[in-house]
Amino acid sequence: YATTLVPGIVFTGDVWTLLVAGALFGLFNLIVRPLALLLSLPLLVVTLGLFYFVLNGILLWVASFFLPGYQVGGVVPGILGSLVFTIVNWALHALFAPRQQE
Repeated sequence: YATTLVPGIVFTGDVWTLLVAGALFGLFNLIVRPLALLLSLPLLVVTLGLFYFVLNGILLWVASFFLPGYQVGGVVPGILGSLVFTIVNWALHALFAPRQQE
């Protein structure tokens, strides 16, 4: 969805490239993100968590350097893509998450 909603994010690959992009972003979230969160903790506290979108936008932008066919035109499109990604993730989680029984 981010490629259609956010100008500056372009995907010109096939399904395999999309799967590799997802795996790479997952790897970034597994390895790089905890370190980046630790280093940016003061900014996260001061901005009440809004710096989280900037951090995810930077990770999306950095991932574009490693994937042919996936381009993010800068940090601002990365931040907007991060916002779209967060909203879609929240909606899918709300729809498909298992309900807790009381």
